[in-house]
Amino acid sequence: TQNNMKNSELRALSVEELQKKLVVEKENLEKSIFSHAATPIENPMRIKVARRFVARIKTEINNKALKA
Repeated sequence: TQNNMKNSELRALSVEELQKKLVVEKENLEKSIFSHAATPIENPMRIKVARRFVARIKTEINNKALKA
């Protein structure tokens, strides 16, 4: 997963690409949360970073929808 994408890189993607990326990142976030609940992962901050990245993708999709 590329949680370190810049906002400018996100803006450059189309809505379809953003929606595909959102599905993938949400799945990864879910897997991280479940695996952390079973056995604590070595870096729980990754969950926080992933959650914020999902929010950034959603924000960008919303911004593009408002401009269209």
